[in-house]
Formats: sequence, C-alpha cells, structure tokens
Amino acid sequence: MRCYHVAPEGFAELRGVPEALPPGGFLWASIERETLLHDHAGVQAALLRWTGATLVDLHLSDLVNAQLPSHFDDTSAYELMIVRRLAPAAARDDAAPLALETQALGMAVFDRVLLTVHAGDAAVHAHFVQRLSSQPEGPDLRGSARRPTSPSDLMLRMVNHVIDGYLDLRRLLSRQLGALQDELLDPRRRFHDWSRLLQVRNTLHAVEDLCEDQQAAVQEWLDALTEWPASADAAEQRERELLRVRTRDVLEHVERVLAHVQRLERSVENAVQMHFSALGQRTNDIMRTLTVLTAVFLPLNLITGFFGMNFDALPLIHSSLGIWVAVALMVAVFLAGLAFFWRKRYLGSAGR
Repeated sequence: MRCYHVAPEGFAELRGVPEALPPGGFLWASIERETLLHDHAGVQAALLRWTGATLVDLHLSDLVNAQLPSHFDDTSAYELMIVRRLAPAAARDDAAPLALETQALGMAVFDRVLLTVHAGDAAVHAHFVQRLSSQPEGPDLRGSARRPTSPSDLMLRMVNHVIDGYLDLRRLLSRQLGALQDELLDPRRRFHDWSRLLQVRNTLHAVEDLCEDQQAAVQEWLDALTEWPASADAAEQRERELLRVRTRDVLEHVERVLAHVQRLERSVENAVQMHFSALGQRTNDIMRTLTVLTAVFLPLNLITGFFGMNFDALPLIHSSLGIWVAVALMVAVFLAGLAFFWRKRYLGSAGR
C-alpha cells in the first residue's frame, strides 16, 4: 500500500504506512486489489488507527471483486464508490473491431482518508500521482490547478477521469459506425460484415449498461451529499457546494455519454432498416424490368406462333414479302410496347 499526503500547500509520498494522520490535509492510500485480498487485516488495522473505523465485511468483499458493476453505498463512517473504467487492453483501432474491456476502481471515502483499490496496471493511480506532483504549490490556486482539499474532492476527480475515458470512446464508436453505415448504404457492393456490425451493437449495449450503472452511482452520491448535516462553518459550506457542483458536472458527463450511445444505437437501427429498404427497392426494380421485358416480348411470341401454325392458307405464307411484313410488324409492336412502358415510367430510374 502506497500512502500520499495531499494538502493545498503540497503533495508528497510517505515512507511506508504512517502510524497516524498528518496534521493537515488528508491521506490518500492506494492499494492493488490482489494485495488487499491477501493483506486485508493490515489495511483494516491501518484504517482503524487513522479513522477509528474499519470497512464493513460486505464492502471489503466488494472492493476485492473485480467483476462488480458500478455502484455506491454509504455508512456512518465512510462512503463507498465503485466505478468501472476502460482497461488499457481495449485497443483503440478504427479498423479492428472494438473489444470493450473494463476494470473496477473502488474508493472508500473517510473524513480525512481516501482508500483506492485498483487493478494491477494502476493507470488511474499513476495519472493522479503524476498530475498532483506536477501541480504548483500554493493555497490560492483555483479551478483544476487547485489540489483536492478533501478525500471526496479527489474521489470525484477520479470518477470524472474515468468518465472522460468513455467520452473518448464515443468518438471511436462514431467513426466505426460511420464506416459501417457507408458500407451498408453503398449501392455498388453487397454488405457481408454482419458479425462486425453485431459486435459494434453489442459494444454499444455494454457501454449503455455501464453508463446507467455509473449514472445511478453518482446520483446516489449526490443524494447522500445533500443529506450531510448542515455546518455553521462558511468555508465548509463553500467546500460542500463545490462538491455538489463537481458531482453535477460528473453526472452531466455520464448523461452525455449515455445520450450519445443511445443516438448511435438508433442510428445503427436506422441504417439497417435503410439497407433492407434499399435491397427491397433494388429487388422491385429488377422485377419491374423483368415484367416489362416479358410484357414486350409476349406479343412477339404471339406473332411468331401465329405464323408458325401448320396451315396452308395463312395470309402472306406464300408471298416473298411475308417475312418482311412479319418482321416489320414485330418491330413495330416491340417499339410500341417500349414507348408505352416508358411513358408509364416502368423503365429507367424512379426519379425520372
């Protein structure tokens, strides 16, 4: 377990696990899931020294569960937030099918301690260590340049960072679906890549489920935040208001991703429907052309059948001009049929 002292005036990694909390700021303790699974007694003992409370056994099981969906829960001593972030193994390649892989990030928020439980790659942990280390020191900074002032503030920043990964993912999904839609609606070639289309649709459904879970978790955190006991301290009231603003901003990011995914799902459905409508229109055009050809050649078959009868007294049967009269009649009937169907717009494109 790695421990960091976070304060407005500075950020530093502590040597080992401290016996007591630093005098100012708060403590951020970061631990891998496998380490927590094998050394949960040591973590519980450290939390008891720092906060006077320990994790509930059920919450401890949730933190070591790598497959747990996003959710929120709270107790009188701490709040538990679990979100699923995009795994680095989910390659971002426009050409290859997108395999969505996620990892659970667990956070237990105490008054002056934030415990984060991450996967082995520790991408979020490394990002915030680098970010907090590179920020300028000083208590008068504002906005994103300001260091987190509480464990709740740092937790919300981590959740926001996770959601930003989904904001980047939607651009890739939009490009992949745009390419599939172009292939679906291309009249010059037949679409065969149905397995890839199905995989993208499954990815959209998975992202939608993840966003709904995250939306519910953040909304529950916002509801719990509004139920905190009122404080007479103006600075603490200001800090709580900033937490509510940041929470609503994170919730708005989740809603943006969810709305965009739902639009993409509707767009895919519309593209598939347009594809089959275009196939039906193409089939209708083919059948119309075959029907016109059959209708045009039917009188010609009648003429050839008439003059092919085995009777001696047929008109023009013994005349040297008979063949030319029959050919001229067939040509005239053929041209008249083409002209008739052309005026009825059975030939040519529908827009003519």
